[in-house]
Amino acid sequence: MPNTYTQIHIQAVFAVRYRQAVLQKEWQEELYRYITGIVQNHNHKVLQIGGMPDHVHLFFGMRPTQSLSDLMRVVKGESSEWINKSGFCKANFSWQSGYGAFSYAKSQVPRVIRYIQNQEEHHRKKTFLEEYEDFLKAFEVEYDERFVFKPLE
Repeated sequence: MPNTYTQIHIQAVFAVRYRQAVLQKEWQEELYRYITGIVQNHNHKVLQIGGMPDHVHLFFGMRPTQSLSDLMRVVKGESSEWINKSGFCKANFSWQSGYGAFSYAKSQVPRVIRYIQNQEEHHRKKTFLEEYEDFLKAFEVEYDERFVFKPLE
């Protein structure tokens, strides 16, 4: 698409199934590199990736050559397969179904990057569910509480 010019910045947020805190620091960076590779192989550009043991924030520049839902299906599917093959978890690993995706203007990019870099500090004040519901409200996304990420079990 040589005549197509876009600037699309997306922050996707997705959680470990049942929000189990299994993304361990020992291999979290490896996971982030793996996810970055998946995104780059689909010609998108990762701007920042980070998270906590129970969820991931993926901020990227998206090309209009693929749907967001297709990209997220690939990211979650291939990364969960990689986690399982690597033997990082004692039980079978999977991501919770669904994700949140929020778009940003170019002027907001540095703020979103800092936000993701400071996840640990941020979560000292706010739980993941509080954070996620804040996103939904701030972006005026209608949602059904029955389908928001399940609480910890």
